[in-house]
Amino acid sequence: MCGITGWVSFERDLRQERPTVEAMTMTMARRGPDDHGTWITEHAALGHRRLAIIDLPGGRQPMSVRTPDGDVTLVYSGETYNFPELRDELLRRGHALRTTSDTEVVLHGYLEWGEAVAERLNGMFAFAIWDGRHNKLVMIRDRMGVKPLFYYQTPDGVLFGSEPKAILANPLAERAVGLDGLRELFAFVRTPGLAIWKGMREVEPGTVVRVDINALRVDRYWSLRTAPHLDDRETSVAHVRDLLDDIVRRQLVADVPRCMLLSGGLDSSALTAIAAGQLSGTGETLRSFAVDFAGQAENFVATALRATPDTPYVHDVAKLSGTDHEDIVLDSAALADPETRANIIRARDTPGGLGDMDASLYLLFSAIRRHSTVALSGESADEVFGGYQQFFSPKVQQADTFPWLAYFAGESRPRTFLNQELGKALDLGRYIQDSYDAAVATITRLDGESDFEYRMRRISHLYLTRFVRVLLDRKDRTSMAVGLEVRVPFCDHRLVEYVYNAPWSLKTYDGREKSLLRGATADLLPQSVRERTKSPYPSTQDPAYATKLRDSAREVLSDAANPVFDIIDREGLRRAVEVDTPQAAPFARRALERALDLSLWLDMYKPTITTS
Repeated sequence: MCGITGWVSFERDLRQERPTVEAMTMTMARRGPDDHGTWITEHAALGHRRLAIIDLPGGRQPMSVRTPDGDVTLVYSGETYNFPELRDELLRRGHALRTTSDTEVVLHGYLEWGEAVAERLNGMFAFAIWDGRHNKLVMIRDRMGVKPLFYYQTPDGVLFGSEPKAILANPLAERAVGLDGLRELFAFVRTPGLAIWKGMREVEPGTVVRVDINALRVDRYWSLRTAPHLDDRETSVAHVRDLLDDIVRRQLVADVPRCMLLSGGLDSSALTAIAAGQLSGTGETLRSFAVDFAGQAENFVATALRATPDTPYVHDVAKLSGTDHEDIVLDSAALADPETRANIIRARDTPGGLGDMDASLYLLFSAIRRHSTVALSGESADEVFGGYQQFFSPKVQQADTFPWLAYFAGESRPRTFLNQELGKALDLGRYIQDSYDAAVATITRLDGESDFEYRMRRISHLYLTRFVRVLLDRKDRTSMAVGLEVRVPFCDHRLVEYVYNAPWSLKTYDGREKSLLRGATADLLPQSVRERTKSPYPSTQDPAYATKLRDSAREVLSDAANPVFDIIDREGLRRAVEVDTPQAAPFARRALERALDLSLWLDMYKPTITTS
C-alpha cells in the first residue's frame, strides 16, 4: 500500500522540476512511511511513497522495464490478490521476473496485455504507467474504487496523485473550490469523477485514463451489470461461502503483521471467524481490535439506529473464534481534541463531516498501527447484502431520490445550516435530483422483473456505486494517514456481482437483512451475533463530548471575521449550540461538528471559494 503522484508535461523539461516533484511526493509520507522514490525523464515524472507489505526488499518503486523502444515505468498503490497466478502465467509466457512482489506482476502484465491487464486483476489498486514507447500516461483504478486516484489537467499535460494534497503541492494547481465542489460537500451524493477542488477530477472506479500529447481519454473496463440469477437458495448460500473463503484466504497474504477490525456485527464477525479458522490451521492466532468509549456502559441509551452496544458481541466472537483481542477505549477529550480534528482534515483534504465517528476511526487506526500493518474490515457488507434499515422502509422503497437521504427526510432538526445566500446559489435540491436521475438512468432492468424487485435493484445499485464510495474513501484516507492498510473483502468484484444480481426475495429469505451472508456463515458465529439486528458504526453518548463541542463552537462564534460564516449561517450555529431537545440534539451535534471541521479546513487549506 502506497501513495503515488506524477506530472506529465509535453512542453517543458521536467528534469528541471525535481524539487516540485519531490514536494508532491513528500505530501504522502504518511501513506508510505517505509520508502520513497522518484523517476524523472524529459516529459514525465513519477513519485512514490511505500508502505511495505509484500516482498519487503523487492517491491521498491518507481519500477521500470527497459525496452528497445523506450522505458515503461510504474507507480502502484494497492494489492493484487491473484498475483501468484498471474506471475506463473507471465513466467510461462517468457517474462523474467526478479522479485515476488505484485508490483512487478502488474508492470509485466501491462507489457503483456496492455491496458487490458486491468481486467485480469483481482484486488484494490490505483496505478499509473508512463509508457515511453508511445509517450503516454496510463492511469487505472480498481472496480469498486477502494484505492483513490485524482488528476488535474494542465495546459500541456496532467498532474496526478493518490490524494489531492499531492496535486495541490504543484504551483500549477489552483487551490480553489467552486459551486459544484461545495455541492459535493453538502449534498452527500458523491458524483462519480467529481472532486471537491476546482479543475480536479477523480479517476472513476473501473476506468482507464490515457494522456498523450493530443488528448486525455477515458474508457470504462468494468461496471456493475444486470444479469439473471439462476441459482436456488441452497446453491446461492453455498457459493457465497465459497467466495468468502477464497477472498479471505487471498487477503490474508502479507509479509507483515495482520489483524481484524471487529465490531460484533454480522459482517466483521463473519470475516473474523473465517480468518481465525484459516490461520489456526497454520498455528497462528488472529489478532482483533474493537473500538469502545470510556463510560459507554454507563452512558449507553438505545436508539432507533443503535439498539445495543457493541462490546458484549465483540467479546462473544473473540471467545468463540479464539482471537487475541484488544478493545481500544477512547475518551471524550481525545475525540474532541482539535489536533485530532486537524489530522483527519489533513488526511482527507476536505472537512470530514462525521464528527466523533471520524475521530474514533482515526484514533482506532492509530492504536492498531502500533501492532499491525494490515487490517481486514467488514466495510461494504451492508451495501452488498442489503443491511441498512433503509432497504426495508416503504417510504424509501417508493422514493425517487437517494435512499439514505429519503430515510431521514422530515426528521426534526435545527434550522438551515448554510447561509441563505449560498444556499440559494447551491440549489442542493435540484443538484441532488439531477444526480439521482443520472444515476438511475444507467441501471438495466431484467426482462420480467417485477416493479418491486426493480425498485430494490435500483436501491442496491445506488448504494454500491454512490454511497459505498464515500465510506471507502473515508476508510482509505483515514487508515493511510497512520500507515495502516485496510483491506475490504466484501468489495471483491466477484462477490459484488453475484449478490447484486440475486433477487431481493433471496437476499431476505429468512425475513431479515443480509440473509445470504447470515446463512453462509451461521455455523461460525455465536447465537448472539446471528440474532443481533444491524447496528451502525458506534458513536459516543458521553455528555462531556457534546459539552466540548459547544465550547469549541462558541469560540468560532466569538470570531466575527471567521470565513466559515461565508458558508454557514451564524444564527443557525448559535441555535445548534443552544439546542437541548432530544429530537433535535443529534442533528445539532452534527451541525456543530460540521461547522468546526469547516472552520479548521478553511484555516488550514485557505481555499479560494468561488460562487459565480
